[in-house]
Amino acid sequence: MKAAVYSRILEESQRKDVQVFFDELSRQKIKPVIFQSFFEQIKDNINLPADTITFSDSSQLNEEIEFIISLGGDGTLLDTITLVRDKKISIMGINFGRLGFLASIGREELRVAVKAMANRTFITDKRTLIHLDASVPLFGNTPYALNDFSIHKRDVANMIKIHTYLNGEFLNTYWADGLIVATPTGSTGYSLSCNGPVVFPDSGSFVITPVAPHNLNVRPIVVPDNNVISFEIESRSEQIICALDSRRELVSKEVQLAVQKEIFDVNIVRLNENNFLQTLRNKLTWGLDKRN
Repeated sequence: MKAAVYSRILEESQRKDVQVFFDELSRQKIKPVIFQSFFEQIKDNINLPADTITFSDSSQLNEEIEFIISLGGDGTLLDTITLVRDKKISIMGINFGRLGFLASIGREELRVAVKAMANRTFITDKRTLIHLDASVPLFGNTPYALNDFSIHKRDVANMIKIHTYLNGEFLNTYWADGLIVATPTGSTGYSLSCNGPVVFPDSGSFVITPVAPHNLNVRPIVVPDNNVISFEIESRSEQIICALDSRRELVSKEVQLAVQKEIFDVNIVRLNENNFLQTLRNKLTWGLDKRN
């Protein structure tokens, strides 16, 4: 079995756990294929198999690779989404960061996670992606996101007006600093911090959430994910910011933008013990009452 390994950086405090991880891969006879820049960081500090191979882009992830393992936080896992694309490669996130909502497997579960991968005693969750269409080329070969698409005013600009349509029918004009369209996965991220609702991963919906709206009666709304959501923007600035997850581009305010459900999903691996409700309770303290 082969598994790709992706990470951004090796910190000194992580070295011991990273060594445990690679030792367990070897013990379970899983051959690592390591992201090139990460390999360069660890090759002199971590004991690796002599025949370790590397990859540097998505095209080098072939059908022999069953998994890609993300070592880091949620941002690192989001990076792996751009590497996997539409390949049938499952993603396992091991949390070396802080919150670890998507990368839900803790460092203390390293050995258990690798054994589960080798024995295939894990659960795979299909997660919807959001796809961006634009009148100008944006985000190269990865115009999609796991969490959300968002439109923002530039820091130097005043509020913007975002005319929003569902399948061509007018929905609303948002006077705001920006607008988020979140997938169910992204409903627990940026959208949540802007008072958007939490929706279940299999709900088949998008959440449209304004950022700092200048209207008391404007609230987030949940819409079916079979809608095409399009936008027209008015701004005193000539440019706006478009974002897919953590990737951003400056574009002209005249750009035509629309989002819809991506034609492919991604598979996120979790251990049997970690389900969505438990993650809500453990990571976001859902229902926590200090009186009990």
